[in-house]
Amino acid sequence: MYVSDCISVNERGHLTIGSYDTVELVKQFGSPLYAYDENEIRKNLREFKKSIDDEYGGNGLVVYASKAFCCKEMARIVADEKCGFDVVSGGELYTALSVGFPAEDIVFHGNNKTEDELRMAVENNVGRIIVDNLTELHNLNSIAAEKGVTVGIMLRIKPGIDAHTHSFVKTGQIDSKFGFALETGEALDSIKEALGMSNVKLRGLHCHIGSQIFDLDPFELAAQVMLDLFKQVKDETGIELEELNLGGGFGIKYLKSDRPRAYSDYMRKVSTAVNSYAADLGLKTPFILIEPGRSIVGAAGLTLYTVGCVKDIPDVRTYISVDGGMGDNPRYALYQSTYEVVCANKASEKRDWTVTVAGKCCESGDLIQEWTRLQPVEPGDILAVLSTGAYNYSMASNYNRIPRLPVVFVKNGKAREVIKRETYEQLVECDV
Repeated sequence: MYVSDCISVNERGHLTIGSYDTVELVKQFGSPLYAYDENEIRKNLREFKKSIDDEYGGNGLVVYASKAFCCKEMARIVADEKCGFDVVSGGELYTALSVGFPAEDIVFHGNNKTEDELRMAVENNVGRIIVDNLTELHNLNSIAAEKGVTVGIMLRIKPGIDAHTHSFVKTGQIDSKFGFALETGEALDSIKEALGMSNVKLRGLHCHIGSQIFDLDPFELAAQVMLDLFKQVKDETGIELEELNLGGGFGIKYLKSDRPRAYSDYMRKVSTAVNSYAADLGLKTPFILIEPGRSIVGAAGLTLYTVGCVKDIPDVRTYISVDGGMGDNPRYALYQSTYEVVCANKASEKRDWTVTVAGKCCESGDLIQEWTRLQPVEPGDILAVLSTGAYNYSMASNYNRIPRLPVVFVKNGKAREVIKRETYEQLVECDV
């Protein structure tokens, strides 16, 4: 009925997540808040892990892209499910290390890592640092030499693939701030330079073609392009690289009209291409890494708000104002991202009212959705915005000095806070 398998309606006509009444969640933990179904998160991790086992004989690693949603409890769950953790900052790395996440299974991304971040990664024996540019490569080699260690790296390559997605989230084409360009020869030159360095070990290559991708063909093509580069490296240096990281970007369902493919379909088609094409090129099938993030947590989460006022402007539009906004979900302002909105306490009723859901920030563009269908609501009703598990808490801000929301996980009929609601005292604790 709804965009996620973990969302339903109970006998009271209330929206549920993981069979837990969302109206009761607001009573327990306040409004607004983020809620996730932990079982759905674990199920998604297991599906990706199973695909590695089935399609590559276990010769690979699922690496959760923590930028989608990062906290201590999420790192614990990923470790428990025997997956890796992808970080893009010192803060994300610190979060993983703070709960004892195995450093060998951490992958450190970023197009402009600071020297402090690189030192932190080296000192904590991070397994794979994805090197984005030559400056970083030389800095990392120097830091490793100073520490008397050899650091495992992969180089990020731009394979020149059009991912058919929003221009802000395309990262595989030549005009991108990420990685080494294939077309110009920069990629091959950088690989050769890395292979000649004494304190870095080039484990393999990485690519990522974008986000929220529904087509299968771009993933298959990217794998073939990368293997062609593996072959070129072998022919020109005599060295066969051992690992191929194919990134993530698997699309999820935000609206009923979205048609994402089953994750197993992606993996099956790409693995067929990898296995057969590697054999054709005379290469061993490399150790495969994939980096799902949004597809692990996106549809497993929702945001709950309380309606504050209803403002009808005749012959113009009706605004439904809620107690959150662009501070907890900036994606509509950034990308005009689409979401399904439901009145949680009237979920069994028809959504036949066209409204604009607005936030409380002092900003005309502070909107959650425009011209969306919703049940008739009034002040005090609870609104749920579905599929907000990815890039909502992660991108949250304190605009207008509004405290950030708590995060609640539900599992097997129980709910617990995994991130507490920020207080006014915490808002000013760094002020001097």
